Amino acid sequence: MAEGAKARRPGGRSARVRAAAHQAVTDLVAERGYGNFTVGEVAERAGVADTSIYRRWGTLEALTMDVALTWLTTNSPIPDTGTLEGDLRAYAAGVARDVGGPDGPAVLQLVIALSSAGESGAAARDQFLAERGRQIQGMLDRAHARGEHPPDALEVLDHVLAPLYVRTLFGMGPVAPEYVDSLVDRLQAWRSHPSSVR
Repeated sequence: MAEGAKARRPGGRSARVRAAAHQAVTDLVAERGYGNFTVGEVAERAGVADTSIYRRWGTLEALTMDVALTWLTTNSPIPDTGTLEGDLRAYAAGVARDVGGPDGPAVLQLVIALSSAGESGAAARDQFLAERGRQIQGMLDRAHARGEHPPDALEVLDHVLAPLYVRTLFGMGPVAPEYVDSLVDRLQAWRSHPSSVR
């Protein structure tokens, strides 16, 4: 087999390097916070040469953006339960499970830190938020096509996702299923009677 064919083989070393680098970044963010480690330390933790990191991502910001977007797109799948209420409850439960998982808090910290990491960091944050918005909007568009009357994506973010993120970031304990359901209940109540929900 030609050497070039080996390099293009799906999976293989390239996938292992990416997975190892992603896990190294996530672990280092959890241990030290973003901005307190170098590409060299990521490479050492991942068991690869730092040239491998630079060749693939170019900068630490590009690597961390890849970590955040990959985490987001491989978690929280868009549910299709047949009703908007069912979709919202399933989606909220999935987000709660993901942010409460082993890498969730570190990824959220990473996204926040990227916001103050210059233009490239802000761009990475914007990509993360845009992808989350795309997920939500897809769910709402499908509900609209069924003849339902979905909320705006920003309303879902304000009433459901934001409280989950805040509780996770501030270490306010595990997010119980009952609490997650109550967020969806409050969103629905607010849409019915905005002035009555505080």
